[in-house]
Parts: sequence; structure tokens; C-alpha cells
Amino acid sequence: MNAPSPDPDNPLLPGEPKDLSSWWDWFVGTPLRISLYIVGGLVVLVVLRRLISWMTVRLARAPESELLATLTRVNPLVTARRTQRAKTVGSVLRSTASLVVGGVVTLLVLDALGVSLAPFIASAGIVGVAFGFGAQALVKDFLSGLFMLAEDQYGVGDIIDVGVTSGTVEAVGLRVTEIRDIDGTLWFVPNGSVTRVANKTQQWATAVLDVDVDYFADVEQVRDLLADAVCTVVTDDDIADDVRGEPQVTGIEQLTALAVTLRVQVRTSPARQWEVARRMRVAVRDALAEAGIPLAGQRELWDLAHPPEPGQS
Repeated sequence: MNAPSPDPDNPLLPGEPKDLSSWWDWFVGTPLRISLYIVGGLVVLVVLRRLISWMTVRLARAPESELLATLTRVNPLVTARRTQRAKTVGSVLRSTASLVVGGVVTLLVLDALGVSLAPFIASAGIVGVAFGFGAQALVKDFLSGLFMLAEDQYGVGDIIDVGVTSGTVEAVGLRVTEIRDIDGTLWFVPNGSVTRVANKTQQWATAVLDVDVDYFADVEQVRDLLADAVCTVVTDDDIADDVRGEPQVTGIEQLTALAVTLRVQVRTSPARQWEVARRMRVAVRDALAEAGIPLAGQRELWDLAHPPEPGQS
């Protein structure tokens, strides 16, 4: 049986509204196609969203590794960072899937209704070009944020330097990154303006201490004192787990008319280099003072504070 021709006054209705068979033939035509398009689009969207949710959970779940366990113990924000990164990526993918599926279904429905798609396609092209020119900075921010998240350049809890400011990352989005500096100021940095990033708390760090001693001090004695003092620090139970490898006294780093500079360095867990360096300074100061070795420029003050015993020249 040939499908009845539509009503010329209303193309969306059958040509013979009083005939039940005409309604059935009409229904299995355009309305059924539209229904299948909509239902099919919903099914595809549900499957995609479930797949994205599964991928997000897998991304947020920590892999079993000794390094990650150490990072999580030292810096609990590592978990929050990974979770936020996964949620942000999942949100972007879900929005993109909804937009793409919704657009395809809309075009299919319009085509089923007999609407010419050429004007829509031409209009979409013009709007896309206008949007591209008018929102270049916004698109740049979004693309930079997406690549930043995909490459895991930094995350919540990291201490970074992005040129315009440095501090602790409090929030990461696709458009802006929120950074709290040492003064407590919260900076909103567009991702597109970040041309380079220095991450000070990723994987591992190094505690570095430069010690300027008096020019006439015994260098070998100072080296031994520094090595003993730093070894005492790194074996302390409070920070022993944060130290990776043996401390090194690299020797004379700088020589001037007033001072001899020796450098001590030790590799640490991320974000723990500052605490280790503070303890090293205290230990080095005490060791030098006990041995009677003044720091650079302190010879006269040292002699005044430590006068010779009676009978000594």
C-alpha cells in the first residue's frame, strides 16, 4: 500500500484525517523516523556519558605505586588534585558529547520534516567564523587549560611560578587558574597567558643551602662540619622519610675577597625541601658556632663576642 499524500493545508498531517489506516501509514513515516532519531540520540548520549563517567573514575583512582603513595602521604592534596583533574576532564567530555549528539539529532529531525539544511549550515559557518574572531582569547584559554590538564603540568596544592606570580594552586579550571601567593593574595591567571610553568612540588625536590664562611677558615674542616651537621638532620625521625639519597657537600661554589661559599644539597620529597633546608640552617649554624668558625663578615663581631681567655694573646 502506498503511503497517502499529506494534507496540502498541513503537510504534517495525513491527507485523510478521518481514515484510521491513513493515520497509521502517516505515523510509520515521518513521526516514526523522528522518534527513532530522538530515542537513538538519547541512547547514544547515555552510553557516552556512562563511558565518560567510567573513564573519569579510572582517572581519579590512584594507581598502585610507591612513588604515588609517598606523594599522598607527604602532600594529601595530591588526591584532591587528581580528583579535580578527573572531574574537569569528565565535565568537558560530557558537555562536548551532549553538544555533538544534540546537534546531529536536531539536523536529522529537521531533515525528516523537510526543512532545507543549507541555510542552517551556512548560518552556522558564519556564526562560527564570527565567534572565532570575537572569542580568540577565550578559545585560547580553554585550549590551554585542556592541554594543561591532559599533560598534568600542575594541580591543586602545587607550588608553581607562572611568571606573573608564584604561589600555591588553589583551583584549576579550563579558563583560569587560581594561585595564592605568599602574601595571601589570590591571583586569577588565564590559562592562555601562561607561557611557561615552573612546578616546585612535582616528583621530587632539592634542599639547597649556601654557607658563606670567613675567608681564612679551614675549608676542609668546614666541609666536615657541614657534612656531619646535615647527616644529623637527615637521620632525624621527623624528616628521615622525606629524604631521598645522601646529602652532598659540593665544595667551594664561590670565592671572593670576603668569603668562601660552600654548598650543601640533598634530594627530598616534593614540597618538603623548605622544611629540610630550615633544619639544615639551624644545624649548620650550631656546628659552626661550636667549632669557633665565624660566617663571612662576622670576624670582628665574633672576636668581640668571644674574647681570648686571660693569659692568651
